Amino acid sequence: MKKLFCAGFFLLTTFILSAQSIPSPQQFLGYELGEHFTPGYKIVNYFNAVAQAAPSMVKVQKYGETNERRDMIVAFISSPQNIQNLENIRLNNLRLADIQKDGTPADVNAPAIVWLSYNVHGNEPSGSEAAMKVLYALTDPNNAQAKQWLQNVVVVIDPCQNPDGRDRYVNWYNTATGNHFNADPQSREHDEPWPYGRTNHYNFDLNRDWAWQTQKENQQKVKLYNQWLPQVHVDLHEQGFDAPYYFAPAAQPYHEVVTQWQRDFQIQIGKNNAKYFDENGWLYFTKQIFDLFYPSYGDTYPTYNGAIGMTYEQGGISAGLGIKTSSGDTLTLADRLLHHYTSSISTIEVTANNAHQLVSEFKKYFDNNINGVGLDNTTYVLTSSDQNKIEAVKKLLDGNGINYGISSNENFSGYNYFDNKTETFKNEGFQIAVNTLQPKGRMVKVLFEQQSKLVDSATYDITAWSIPYSYGVGCWAVKDKLSMSPYPPVQSVTPVQSNYGVLIPYTSLNAADVLANLLAQKIHVRFSTDTFTYNGKVFGRGTLIVLKGNNNPNWINIVNSVCNKYNVQAYAVQTGFMDAGSDFGSDDVHFIEAPKVALLTGNNVSHTAAGEVWCFFDNELNYPVTQLNTEDLSDIDLHDYTVLIMPDGYYSALNEKNVASKIDEFVRSGGKLIATEGGAEKLSSFDWSGLKLIKDTTQSSDSIIQKNYGNAERESLTSFIPGSIYKIQLDNTHPIAYGYPNYYYTLKQDARVYATIKGGWNVGILPANAYTAGFVGSKLKPQLKQGVLIGEKHYGNGDIIIFNDDVLFRLFWQNGKMLFANAVFLSGN
Repeated sequence: MKKLFCAGFFLLTTFILSAQSIPSPQQFLGYELGEHFTPGYKIVNYFNAVAQAAPSMVKVQKYGETNERRDMIVAFISSPQNIQNLENIRLNNLRLADIQKDGTPADVNAPAIVWLSYNVHGNEPSGSEAAMKVLYALTDPNNAQAKQWLQNVVVVIDPCQNPDGRDRYVNWYNTATGNHFNADPQSREHDEPWPYGRTNHYNFDLNRDWAWQTQKENQQKVKLYNQWLPQVHVDLHEQGFDAPYYFAPAAQPYHEVVTQWQRDFQIQIGKNNAKYFDENGWLYFTKQIFDLFYPSYGDTYPTYNGAIGMTYEQGGISAGLGIKTSSGDTLTLADRLLHHYTSSISTIEVTANNAHQLVSEFKKYFDNNINGVGLDNTTYVLTSSDQNKIEAVKKLLDGNGINYGISSNENFSGYNYFDNKTETFKNEGFQIAVNTLQPKGRMVKVLFEQQSKLVDSATYDITAWSIPYSYGVGCWAVKDKLSMSPYPPVQSVTPVQSNYGVLIPYTSLNAADVLANLLAQKIHVRFSTDTFTYNGKVFGRGTLIVLKGNNNPNWINIVNSVCNKYNVQAYAVQTGFMDAGSDFGSDDVHFIEAPKVALLTGNNVSHTAAGEVWCFFDNELNYPVTQLNTEDLSDIDLHDYTVLIMPDGYYSALNEKNVASKIDEFVRSGGKLIATEGGAEKLSSFDWSGLKLIKDTTQSSDSIIQKNYGNAERESLTSFIPGSIYKIQLDNTHPIAYGYPNYYYTLKQDARVYATIKGGWNVGILPANAYTAGFVGSKLKPQLKQGVLIGEKHYGNGDIIIFNDDVLFRLFWQNGKMLFANAVFLSGN
């Protein structure tokens, strides 16, 4: 008995000493939270220190690294019993969702999981500071209330979703402020320089990328998220510093797949948040601005995966350590983190008090998905003649944990997305089938439905994204569950041998990747501007031709290696004499000069648009691109480059005559200028560009209209287009459109269209009946017709190429990438 007592006393003493050693943020950092911005590595160190001091309550997991090699971590906080049983809790949660199929029954009496994600935008930094305060509150040995909550919940904290962007902001701010912050909004410390800290290394907004996972951070985060699937997820942000706090319930529109339970429980959480905010006299708003529609946010993605997904927004962007608001108050970092801390703790409280109902409703959500309750039974069968296009869709499905296969029966009819009618399925060569009756059924519907229903047009983001259109693959939607077979292995590429040359079909982005890699390795490549036949096989426009003559001695091994990397089958050719069509010495076969590419960046250039191009070159094409600061153009020698890219922006630097003339001279002397969106619009202000915007002439200059002030927002929506899909006509005999059919689905986000490019090539035209999906204002919709969206014009010895729309949109608009690659590598050669 005495030995047992001593052992028990030793364990109790050890626990007390361990608990007493848990450091507060102030003890660990040496300052009170809110006095300074905490560097990312110190945040990670603090979480590890708490986990080391309280291993029975906290487990820290490194789940990835950023592009700049900063650690990405989550912490799991719960009762000692739950932490000891953490893996079983995770597996049980997946059983509840019918994703883990191991024969063990799911237990609805398990703890609920609440996941708090902070600081996805780097210059919204109060979240990471609040995360440390939340961690300490949950592990504080004197917090009896937290101990009670942690019996019923597992809290997951991601203290910083964007470590690169946050450190970019914090490091800059620390150089701009002195020993005491300056609350004057005009002070330099409140005027963050380009490209700002909001985005990740490649200037991507990570909060638009949950579903698409084009960025390294989200690939790692969403993989971990889908291994847990929490019942509650909160994404904590900041907004303009004058704004009151925002928390759920969200604004309309809600996507129709959001269940009544998800809608109702948001209100319950919101009311609990309101209770604490009211007690402190803090202003807040709900049900405005932040909706639940676009599927790739930190609130909608969890919602479409069974959680109560919510965004919380604290006023604070540009506020630094403190700023004077328009009301005359000084908003400090300490204020901001306290608000986030309060809403976080309130959410944990509501989750803990309703854990059983949350878990039960979570199971019901996935049971309903599988059984089609409140969900159409639809099979989407996608098909393409190029396997790599289907593989791109498969990669998206894998990243989101969506089940798929191939349709075992091809004798069916369904709604054809491209022809807009019901007709018999036509297999173009490769196919993949996805059905809604599965655990991720609602997510499937959201991603694949042709037209999403909007109950309110005042939405925060794009309103159309359907995978068949954005990925450029044919689709049949069938109101039935088709029998499926397992998806077959990818057909492997067979190496070729030839003493003469190799032909590489140009039918997908993978072929453009091959071209970029070959040019980067100094392999000489040609392409055909017309179809031809060799050994009975027809090769289309854009076919790449690599010949042994005057090439790298190791050319064939390099070609085979690159084609294998990108899964493109090459074909050996033994002669330049074709069965039909042009021979290799014909004028129809053009040599491709490896371009020297420069990208305009800096002030007045959209940092996200520039980031898309940079990331595309760096991570997909693997081809060098030089970033130039637009403000330095007067001092830059553009003769060092053959291609100059102008992404979306205002380009005030071009208002200077010497800079504008420098761009003019670059093109006239043989350069290629590729301008997108606002970059193209800026070019249209110069006569030499040959571009002319079509202006709206529906309202005469002398008409007087009295508008209803109270209806101003609704009235503005009549000329609004947040992001809708239009089917444009393509001239696929032009190099920009090689590899495409005679149409392309573009994401239209503005009213711009151009008049016919006289003396040039109108490659992509918006016809009268182009509208396909998404919201377009009633006044604007009739105007969006009969205009040029993609064009090329020879000017002097060079070329001007315009893309009115963003063909690289967030790098998830898969089908636009080849257009951009063609403009860089093929057009103008």
